[in-house]
Amino acid sequence: MSFGLLLVDHRDGLLEPIQDSLSAIAQPIRFIASFPDRVGQLATEITTSRRELIQENQRLKDRQQVYQARLQRLDALEVENIRLRSLLDSSYELERPVVIAELTAVDLDPFNHLIQINKGLRDSITAGQPVIDANGVIGQVETVSPFTATVRLISDPSHGIPVQVNRNGLRSVAFGTGRTDTLTITSLPNNASIEVGDLLVTSGLGGRFPAGYPVGEVRSVSIDESKAFSSIDVKPLGALGRVEEVLLIEEGGNRRE
Repeated sequence: MSFGLLLVDHRDGLLEPIQDSLSAIAQPIRFIASFPDRVGQLATEITTSRRELIQENQRLKDRQQVYQARLQRLDALEVENIRLRSLLDSSYELERPVVIAELTAVDLDPFNHLIQINKGLRDSITAGQPVIDANGVIGQVETVSPFTATVRLISDPSHGIPVQVNRNGLRSVAFGTGRTDTLTITSLPNNASIEVGDLLVTSGLGGRFPAGYPVGEVRSVSIDESKAFSSIDVKPLGALGRVEEVLLIEEGGNRRE
């Protein structure tokens, strides 16, 4: 019977209407049967797209962090260039040749304010050599090794620097207080001509610091009638707590370019 039906259908196409009807009936069944596979493919595509988006987002975040780091470095370099330019401009105004040095270590405990710089005996650095920055006096060299030197800051409690009031030439000594933002003068009488805002410069006495370099600005003058001397606080002009490069003033010789 099957063979006969196949033969008749092949020759005359008598079974095509029946096949069309059965195909129409089977179409929803095929759709329902293939639905899980289609859902799986769609889920795979969605998952793949989401994974790619996450990876691309992460790549963009990583790239943004790299660019931000580079931008911060550029900002730091710009600030450093400005600072070095100020330092070099200051060196051009000096009457003596200078050596530029960078800090390698800092020790700012209450009893010792010391910094270490990357210049030493091989650079002709000597003990007692004055050290300044672009704004004012920083300190003086205390010890020297072949490749480094130790500088005692003027804020050190054991350090005193001869100064004079730029306005009238009044002389005294400014001592460190153990604080990088304050020096003190305790040897001027109550009737001394010194005022808040007066500029203090090196007097040249003592032979360590050449005369005329800025040291600080008078912040306050406290007078106690029961005492013979005033208590004077001075704000250092040098960046004692923030310095990164310094100038070492040389004795004699020609200016270095």
